[in-house]
Amino acid sequence: MDLDVFIDRHRASWQRLEQLVKRSGRLDGAEADELIALYQQVTTHLSVVRSQMPDPATVERLSALVARARSVLTGTHTPAWRTFTRFFTHRLPAAIYRGWRWWVPAGLAFYLVTGIIAAWIAANPDVQASIAAPDELREMTRVGGGYESYYSSDPAGSFAAKVWTNNAWIAAACLLLGVLFAIPPIYLLFTNALNVGVGIGLMFGAGRGELFLGLLAPHGLLELTAVFVAAGIGMRLGWQVIDPGKRTRAQALATEGRSVVAVALGLVLVLLVSGVLEGFVTPSGLPTWARVGIGVVAEVLFLLYVFVIGRRAARQGETGDMDASEREDVAPVAV
Repeated sequence: MDLDVFIDRHRASWQRLEQLVKRSGRLDGAEADELIALYQQVTTHLSVVRSQMPDPATVERLSALVARARSVLTGTHTPAWRTFTRFFTHRLPAAIYRGWRWWVPAGLAFYLVTGIIAAWIAANPDVQASIAAPDELREMTRVGGGYESYYSSDPAGSFAAKVWTNNAWIAAACLLLGVLFAIPPIYLLFTNALNVGVGIGLMFGAGRGELFLGLLAPHGLLELTAVFVAAGIGMRLGWQVIDPGKRTRAQALATEGRSVVAVALGLVLVLLVSGVLEGFVTPSGLPTWARVGIGVVAEVLFLLYVFVIGRRAARQGETGDMDASEREDVAPVAV
């Protein structure tokens, strides 16, 4: 299709829609009906240009025109505070809940692999010796050694910020790189399971495993769950490349991608909480039962948020995507 011919054919409709938008407060009944009809036409024109002859200038012009017309038809925007509240009470928990069939199995697989690696290392001194020299192993596992002192190696505030930043990058990588056929999230999960399994195995081999688990649990339960969510949602995004269903691959990726953005924003806050726990609770002088109890409470609250609030929002039709009024318009297609 020739772009110049297309523009010449429909320029009058676009100009007329611009005129009606400018006079939106002074339209009679017939003009209001005309505005609706032209909005639908120009929305279809925009979709055609994007899919068949994506000229940036034309796309930008029509996008701006469609957005202005939509604002006239839909009225004033929802107040920012209401949008913010709805994000945390509907969109975010629903987006995480809808992906539970991906991230729950991912978490179970992680714990299984971690347990196998830890048990193998703890029960085999030869394997332990292959990981590091005897002096290095003793330095890592002794009282006050590397594994134990790691959590108090920096001031609590800076340590929490460092951990938060690192975990946020891992979560973002799982979410965004999942589009590569879901391979990067699987790799990141395995490498993390390997690292955790080695630490647990070495500490149990040294007879100090329970202490090490007491250091991991206060922050690790919530932190790992956030990583599982990121990996699971990232893998689901990657699956859209393989099997987009009845939607086009571009439409599937756009829809799931917007949900991924919502999850990414939410996980930043979840990982902030786990970073605070790791920086201030894990190395604190509280008894082990108290530190672990705080971690368990944080984990339970998150799971209740997802499986109670998120499930309710999902049953109400929330998908984690933006509201229909905020999404781009697409031309209808035959089923």
